[in-house]
Amino acid sequence: MPGHDLFPDDPSIYELRTRAPGPAGALPLTEDLLRTAPSGDLFGLTQNVGMGWEPERANDRQFLILSTAGGLRAPDGKPIALGFHTGHWEISLQVEAAARELRALGATPFAAAVSDPCDGRSQGTAGMFDSLPYRNDAAIVLRRLIRSLPRRSGVLGVATCDKGLPAMMMALAGSPDLPCIIVPGGVTLPPSDGEDAGAVQTIGARFSRGLLSLKEASELGCRACASPGGGCQFLGTAATSQVVAEALGIALTHSALAPSGSAVWREIATRSARAVSHLAERGIRIRDILTPAAIRNAMTVHAAFGGSTNLLLHIPAIAHAAGLPRPAVQDWIAVNRATPRLVDVLPNGPQYHPTVRAYLAGGVPEVMLHLRALGLLDTSVLTATGKTLGENLDLWDKSARRERFRALLTERDGVAPDDVIMAPEQARARGLTGTLVFPTGNLAPQGSVIKATSISPDVVGADGVYRHTGSARVFTSEASAIAALREGKIQAGDVMVLAGIGPLGTGMEETYQITSALKALPFGKHVALLTDARFSGVSTGACVGHIGPEALAGGQLGKVRENDIISLMINRISMEGEVDFIGCDGRSFSPEEGAAILNQRATHPALAPHPDLPDDTRIWAALQQASGGTWGGCVYDTESILGALTKS
Repeated sequence: MPGHDLFPDDPSIYELRTRAPGPAGALPLTEDLLRTAPSGDLFGLTQNVGMGWEPERANDRQFLILSTAGGLRAPDGKPIALGFHTGHWEISLQVEAAARELRALGATPFAAAVSDPCDGRSQGTAGMFDSLPYRNDAAIVLRRLIRSLPRRSGVLGVATCDKGLPAMMMALAGSPDLPCIIVPGGVTLPPSDGEDAGAVQTIGARFSRGLLSLKEASELGCRACASPGGGCQFLGTAATSQVVAEALGIALTHSALAPSGSAVWREIATRSARAVSHLAERGIRIRDILTPAAIRNAMTVHAAFGGSTNLLLHIPAIAHAAGLPRPAVQDWIAVNRATPRLVDVLPNGPQYHPTVRAYLAGGVPEVMLHLRALGLLDTSVLTATGKTLGENLDLWDKSARRERFRALLTERDGVAPDDVIMAPEQARARGLTGTLVFPTGNLAPQGSVIKATSISPDVVGADGVYRHTGSARVFTSEASAIAALREGKIQAGDVMVLAGIGPLGTGMEETYQITSALKALPFGKHVALLTDARFSGVSTGACVGHIGPEALAGGQLGKVRENDIISLMINRISMEGEVDFIGCDGRSFSPEEGAAILNQRATHPALAPHPDLPDDTRIWAALQQASGGTWGGCVYDTESILGALTKS
């Protein structure tokens, strides 16, 4: 920095004050307050007035609005400083709408934020090592902020995306004695002519294989986020988390997936402010809403939507934060076997509608009407409206809002709402199958997961079973796997084995670079992927993740060698699956014999935590492993951690 720029001589900088008169008026104190209130309560009133609040209102009921807002917008919406992603770019407008409503109701709103990262931005980078660990850290900070406003009467949580919204739900769930409501941050719009934000993340792989020109890639990448706010246009982790918040009953009816920046999106924030005030007046706390039945309802709605596999981590974490039993693998299996997929939204198909169409077709309550008719929901649960789920659905069924939004979908896009959210019979006729299968086998003794509904139908047998046997191509880093794809070293029939990138290796990074490339490449549907990592919610194909135990914890996946023969069987009818090592060195053998051979093998010599893994993430990995690991939701369980420390 040049010397003359270090201390420029600008006369205006000396125009400052050393005293100010302070706010006019007087605090609404009483003798009782002065004698009995903590000094913090009294000083809080001084702070309120110091920030410009009217003295006579300084002691009104207090409500906290937490958000994951990021970036700095000018009044006209243009960026002064960018956020990390569109999902948190506009939600300060929802915070403002809620705050203005709370003020109008005679309350004092407070606002605070813990911004969140973008999984799309960090794909394929060391930034992904912090993605899942961020969730736990953010939930802790959000809870600390809640407790740091001692006189709060309730909390609104405004959030949108993959880790910020689950963190917000964990934070509110961990505040059981307060009225709390989630305000979903909505979705971005698809381009009129272009690709969605999931497909556009494959432009590098497609260009490398000669499937796109530089001009095409540049233009598609420019248009994909067609409006400035909201989560991506597909049913990835962001959109699925919004759906789950509403299904849990902690967000208002028909609040998930609204187009960001729209009038209805702002109105959702306004109504949520009224609702949290109403809950406070009635003494309804979030512990009255988050129950085991609410968790089961959320799992059921997740299955009916065909939601992201990442919610297998987040729903148990929300349950844990609420002090409820965490759903186990068998609970997920039971729900997914019982629940038909009813929603046709990206990335699952068959028509691949964007999420805004799901909102217009009726969103979560529309799906719930079908599930109620099937007897799959507990409609007696209490919700954020102060009414039961059954009462909410009755009101939705007869509402003019439902009729008008569904008509709008046909008017604007020429799409029938019942082609986006289907009755069970229609869904079955269209070939929609159950969402998640949880394969076991000698490579996944603790279990694994695959979004079976997203396997390409033309590689599934007439009996509804996907069968694949192929040679293992073993990788111990995502970078080496994506390089092999781009260089043409992966062929149809291969089984890509990506080991050592679970929590202990990379913080359980997402592998969307790989799954999206496979989807984009002509032969990709004929390649299977096995990993102890996780997937983006927009991932599709024969991709098996969350394989446990993870390789660096001694799991069998870490013992697979190049050219081993692997077999996969995924039954989309019975919702069962197997992933087995069945041959090597020219020999074939049974899964049982394969298990015995694996037990005698050493782990792959290249297996090691990523050299750039941050110490923060190493600590997270150890703590979550002591707390139940991946299938326990990657949480911090205090008693388990303290017990482990005591034993050591």
